Amino acid sequence: MDSIRQLYRVGQGPSSSHTMGPRFAAERFCRRVPRAAGFRVTLFGSLAATGRGHLTDRALEEAFAPKPVEIVWRPDERLPEHPNGMRLEALAESGEVLAGWEVCSVGGGALRDAEGMVGEQVDSVYPLNSLQKILEHCDRYGQSLGDYVFEREGEGIEAFLGRIWDAMCAAIDRGLQTEGPLPGGLGLARKARSFCRKASLFGEHLKQSGLLCAYAYAVAEENAAGGIIVTAPTCGSSGVLPAVLRYLDETLELSWQDILRALAVAGLIGNLVKHNASISGAEVGCQGEVGTACAMAAAAATKLHGGSLAQIEYAAEMGLEHHLGLTCDPVGGLVQIPCIERNAHAASRALACCHFALLSDGRHKVSFDTIVRVMKETGQALPSLYRETAAGGIARAYEDEAGKTKT
Repeated sequence: MDSIRQLYRVGQGPSSSHTMGPRFAAERFCRRVPRAAGFRVTLFGSLAATGRGHLTDRALEEAFAPKPVEIVWRPDERLPEHPNGMRLEALAESGEVLAGWEVCSVGGGALRDAEGMVGEQVDSVYPLNSLQKILEHCDRYGQSLGDYVFEREGEGIEAFLGRIWDAMCAAIDRGLQTEGPLPGGLGLARKARSFCRKASLFGEHLKQSGLLCAYAYAVAEENAAGGIIVTAPTCGSSGVLPAVLRYLDETLELSWQDILRALAVAGLIGNLVKHNASISGAEVGCQGEVGTACAMAAAAATKLHGGSLAQIEYAAEMGLEHHLGLTCDPVGGLVQIPCIERNAHAASRALACCHFALLSDGRHKVSFDTIVRVMKETGQALPSLYRETAAGGIARAYEDEAGKTKT
């Protein structure tokens, strides 16, 4: 498996696959063909179906500026490698095609072309690619999962995770300080600031729910507005892990090292899903995004509560298992409805999974690795209209209701 540095990426929302990935591809292609007078980008499948709502066109225009770019939308066609495919072409002043590149945005801001992952390190950081094997290794050598990640990642990982945590906290703080409507035309108002203030009026039980929701909303709303967030593992699920860690940092009096090791454990869980299944909503639905984020946060929370290796694995398994089948059907192609609420509910569920795992001895019948395989199988069985195309589910129902209201 690759480094968790390829999982946690600081960038601009609202979508790692539809905004970050195309932007990275455009910037790379620009450097590859500097003599081009202009560019043409053909977007296929999910990239075309929800690209306008996800601000894909704006990301491409900004990346190619000041040179012009023509964007061609092909929602009913797809490249064979992935639903998020694009063809970039560099054009001479005459319109002649100077160079072309077909590449896919495979989730979390990562890119893949015919030669493999683009711009990623070639050497494998993790020789073990199942959680069961990693747990056996840790048990044999008396290591914690955090120690294992630090050992495999090597020099500079603490500084990297420190920057990731700073970026997560900054997103929460900005989200809590901002009010007003979110862009996109749905008329959705930001709620994080209001939730945070109301939470202080509740008793301890409701206060926990209120603060988790406020922190998750803060990041998810920043993402929806095109702000700077951290993929964890994606933009659309970026509010879950920061919300859980921020809440526990305030209630458990954690050290800096505690947070870094929790981020390491969460990153390992996300990496396992990314390597063995997918974190792309266009490929496996929202279960691959919010479900993985919940598993990451549940594992991190259990680690911070002193849970055993078995309890951490169990918490992660529950976090993913109970999101199986979750569709990706964003209203209007925007990362707002139901995405923002899902971040808040997944944060609450992650902490519930942690508590449930701590009540047990960690032994259970279905492993995390098995659930990852089932998630991939389930995602592949979902019809395309439930995989980030906004052609079915909540997105279609909302459009139908809005149409009835107008008539």
